[in-house]
Amino acid sequence: MGLRAAAHRGRALCGRAWEGLRPLDPNRSVKAALGALVIATVAITTLLTLVAFHSAIELRVIALLAVIASLLVTQFVAHGLAAPLDEMTDAARSMARGDYTRRVHVDRRDELGELAATFNRMAADLEAADRHRKELVANVSHELRTPIAALRAVLENVVDGVSRADPVTMETALEQTERLGRLVEHLLDLSRLDNGVVPLRVRRFEVWPYLAGVLKEANMTKGQGHARTDVHLHLDVSPAGLSAYADTERLHQVVANLIDNAVKHSPPHGRVTVRARAGRAPLSLALEVLDEGPGIPEADRERVFERFGRSASAESGDGGTGLGLAIARWAVDLHGGRIRVAESPRGCRILVTLPGDPAAMELT
Repeated sequence: MGLRAAAHRGRALCGRAWEGLRPLDPNRSVKAALGALVIATVAITTLLTLVAFHSAIELRVIALLAVIASLLVTQFVAHGLAAPLDEMTDAARSMARGDYTRRVHVDRRDELGELAATFNRMAADLEAADRHRKELVANVSHELRTPIAALRAVLENVVDGVSRADPVTMETALEQTERLGRLVEHLLDLSRLDNGVVPLRVRRFEVWPYLAGVLKEANMTKGQGHARTDVHLHLDVSPAGLSAYADTERLHQVVANLIDNAVKHSPPHGRVTVRARAGRAPLSLALEVLDEGPGIPEADRERVFERFGRSASAESGDGGTGLGLAIARWAVDLHGGRIRVAESPRGCRILVTLPGDPAAMELT
């Protein structure tokens, strides 16, 4: 143990000594490289001057040779120092044109190497921000489709004379308009979702009436958000008085997207079941959405939750934009829960688990 400790202290001292010598190492310091350049030019000039004094060569010839040698050494060193800056300039011009994929490839250990590494991190951050901006626009379009379709259906019925503009119909239109405004506000929060600063407005709620409202809205949009009107939606909540603890608007995003995805992939006259059960912790929730479609291959069960990710079976048909399940995972992750494709003898089974109320868990 004593030898190991001594060896460790020796390595630490050597490391500190090596780091202390960094300003003197031309390979790890631009200042040291410039200093070495000055020393080299002075040494060349001095050497050629000594040669002139001990030979018959004229001093002006020696001076000319000294200037040429100094210029060659300076050019060599300057090229090595300027090459990374030239590459970063080209990359910056590409980024100004909107190409954030360019990276600087510099194998140096000095300040220029650190600058190149910092530049690459900045380019990666800008690329991620640009990608996030584009995905946010697509997410907004995807999420706004459901309330717009419901509102359009109500207004079309009024215009076509199918229903009257009575208070009940107008109240339905108002609810969809209000939901549209809430969705705009919440979808804009997605820009901060990855940083974990989106607030959750969690509360206790009764599961049965809440999910019944979500399914009622889904039934209203059938034929507008998608062409399927033959799929039957079924709700199964047990026990009947089940309560849960979550942000109901975020959870609405989850359930609506899962139902929309299940309806799209259901067979003709199929059945989509939304099942809710109590979790293990107080006010926790286990939510399942089951369909009778082809299911998701095991190899694609993680990819379908990625942004723009779609299973191989959905790529040839109208499988949507590949954003619904990604949005659902964002909302579930924000709760600290989990969403996954569970095993099912038929069709696809998406399982969502929400952790419940932390304060209630501390009391138990």
